Formats: sequence, structure tokens, C-alpha cells
Amino acid sequence: MSDLEITQLEPERLDDLEPLWRSLHRHHREVSDLPVLADDDLSWERRKAWYGPALAGGRAFALVARRGGSPVGYAFVEVRDGDDDTWPYGRRMAELVTLSVAPDSRGGGVGTALMDAVDAELERRGVHDLEIAVMAGNDRARAFYERRGLRVGELLLFRFGDRA
Repeated sequence: MSDLEITQLEPERLDDLEPLWRSLHRHHREVSDLPVLADDDLSWERRKAWYGPALAGGRAFALVARRGGSPVGYAFVEVRDGDDDTWPYGRRMAELVTLSVAPDSRGGGVGTALMDAVDAELERRGVHDLEIAVMAGNDRARAFYERRGLRVGELLLFRFGDRA
């Protein structure tokens, strides 16, 4: 792992994340029992439209793991006010929106290194509460987060119209 470098993503390098997002999106299609958007181009277009303004507005950060200068994983985190009517968040809380590791790097500690870096950045920012959504069927991801001390607190249920 000593050859792994984790840095904050500069907003102008957002396209570096595209192949990693696409591989995660394909993985979601493989593990989900529900329909997942089939168009990879549209998926990236929508994801990029979410990431770009969040990074530019300072309400999010992205950490990129690189090996030999090439991206092998990333974490995208949004930070927002913690005021909630149900959960006892602190003044601010964070959501891990995306953790993606290249398929050929999974199981090699990249995800752990990224999450350690996320935790360190959140600590630096004084943010102690974190939520993460895991796609149903992505059992390896769920086990990974549970090993890090996260627990199920809410389930999302879906009903799709006839377009699904």
C-alpha cells in the first residue's frame, strides 16, 4: 500500500472519476434486484452534474486514491447541517455519497485507505456524524462499513412507474 497516494480532487479534474463511477454503476446493476439506470453515459452525466456544483460550492470533498498516478478509487463526501428531526446529529454531519474502487484493486486495502482518509478529513473539519447508503444486494460493501462501526438505521423502499 505504500505506493498508494490519496489526495483531494481538484474540481477541474472531475473527469478523472468517470471510469471509477462507471465501474461502480455496472457493479450496482449486477448486485441489485431492482432496475438500475441502464445508460452509463447518462448515469455519469447526472453524477457529474451532482458532484461539480457540490465541490465548487464547498459543501463536498472528494478524495482520490492513485497508484502510479492512475486513479484506483475515490470517495465523495457531502457535509451539511446536522439539524434533524429524528437522528441526533451534531451541528454538522456528513454523507459518504460514493466510495468506488477499481475492480482490479478491490480487496487490496484501497477502500480502507480511502475511508481512513475520509475519517481524518471529517475529524479535521470537526464533523463526527456520518451516514452511508448501501445498495441492497451489495453485501460486501455493507459488511465493509459494518466492520468500521456503522449500523443500519434506516431502509429505503422504492416503487418505480412503468418506465422501469
